[in-house]
Amino acid sequence: MITFDTHPERYNHWKLSFAGDTATLLLDIQEDKGIVPGYKLKLNSYDLGVDIELYDALNRIRFEHPEVKVVVVTSGKSRMFCSGANIYMLGQSSHAWKVNFCKFTNETRNGLEDSSQYSGLKFIAALNGTTAGGGYEVALACDEILMVDDRSSAVSLPEVPLLGVLPGTGGLTRLVDKRHVRRDLADVFCTTAEGVRAERAKEWKLVDHIAKPQAFAELVKNRAAALAALSDRPGHGQGVALTPIERKTDDAGYHYSLVDVKLDPAARKAEITVKGPHGAQPANPDEMLKAGTAWWPLCVARELDDAILMLRHNHLDIGLWMMRTQGDVEAVLAVDAQLAKFRGHWLVRETIGLLRRTLARLDVSSRSILAIIEQGSCFAGTLFELALAADRSFMLDLTDHETGGPQVALSEFNFGSYPMVSGSARLAARFCEEEKPVATLKLRIGEKLNATLARELGLVTFTPDDLDWEDEIRLALEERASLSPDALTAMEASLRFSGRESMATRIFGRLSAWQNWVFTRPNAVGEHGALKVYGSGAKAKFNWERV
Repeated sequence: MITFDTHPERYNHWKLSFAGDTATLLLDIQEDKGIVPGYKLKLNSYDLGVDIELYDALNRIRFEHPEVKVVVVTSGKSRMFCSGANIYMLGQSSHAWKVNFCKFTNETRNGLEDSSQYSGLKFIAALNGTTAGGGYEVALACDEILMVDDRSSAVSLPEVPLLGVLPGTGGLTRLVDKRHVRRDLADVFCTTAEGVRAERAKEWKLVDHIAKPQAFAELVKNRAAALAALSDRPGHGQGVALTPIERKTDDAGYHYSLVDVKLDPAARKAEITVKGPHGAQPANPDEMLKAGTAWWPLCVARELDDAILMLRHNHLDIGLWMMRTQGDVEAVLAVDAQLAKFRGHWLVRETIGLLRRTLARLDVSSRSILAIIEQGSCFAGTLFELALAADRSFMLDLTDHETGGPQVALSEFNFGSYPMVSGSARLAARFCEEEKPVATLKLRIGEKLNATLARELGLVTFTPDDLDWEDEIRLALEERASLSPDALTAMEASLRFSGRESMATRIFGRLSAWQNWVFTRPNAVGEHGALKVYGSGAKAKFNWERV
């Protein structure tokens, strides 16, 4: 079983250090410490275990070190920054492992850009040696790329010429979308296995700054100071220690303090229940800092994030996730009000960021998602995003009963605070970017809506009464379970992202779809495919048809 919780004391591959407003992430891969046996992580190459450590380190910088304004990513190896994803690991991995590895790696890279955009945390890639494939893709996710000009080090994306696959963690897209490398130069770069050295790399806009070896450390120091000056992070103060996530695992599923996952392998479904706030909540940032990871929005974000990753990587055949909530609508709205009031505080901003990135995992998860809104639910504000992320929602209609039935509610956080990777709010994407229905819903912020109103406003899909409730959900589950998971995944991924495109949707959509396809083709992974024969001395044998 793959788990995603770790701690700096258990890192095998990254060394994290701090000096004033600068953190340094030093990549120093231990060859024999792969996440699974069967390969050596030579030339500072990485696997899923390396990315799990990187993800943990980034969150610790965000939450435990408010004094940090800039992060320098560099290598502990002489003349080798990073050679990218380990080729032998990819060659022996299943298709699902490769795809999930690329997806998590993509999300972690995107997280660097997310923190730069929303939290003022800036990133520098200090390439102190040869940088290839996924190593260069780490650099592409940073704000600036600095490269040593030692006449031997080069940057490259050699996946096409060497392996018959693609730079799948955003390399192709970031070259043209982010760094504005000319298409013809990008074509040359991506088909030149040996890569490009410093002067040409700077000329082609593949890197930002270069320096001779004796001046490289000073360049890194100066650029770190310049980027730190652009940051609005506090630069001082006490952080929040990210205590271990308490997860109990048994045959029934995963159980956390605020999130519960019930597994039903026979029906190929999982029920994910998220609990709303209970009891008095911190009234100001000082109290939020004191509460630490027990503060409801931070706790629920961490636990839901862990649950999504556990499900995605360990339960491939569970294709349907049912989202439920338990709690009080007013309590969720009250927490949202506090988040809105203090959103300028660094801890609140980082917590909103973690919620944003966690919810975005749902959008790109290859699972069908149904929201079940029933008695005792608290789909409101931040938690209503779970219903908006669903492919369908069912809300129990008890308007003819004295008990009234469940209610949903919106807060200002449903109107852009948690954008999808496309940059659109889920509510806006739901209505295909039409302004009128969204403007109408803005007038209902804070109002508790019953099933009839929720349906009329377009917030839910179906509103069965208590007589039809069980049958309607049962039929929906049976229907979903009978359909091709491949077709469903493609359909859902296409329908979830309406409207404008972004660099991230092109990475997760266009690029990932092609990489997914390439990973199944004999030219890459067949007996004589480029990825399979790499390093053996044999030459790849291609089927030359283009389809």
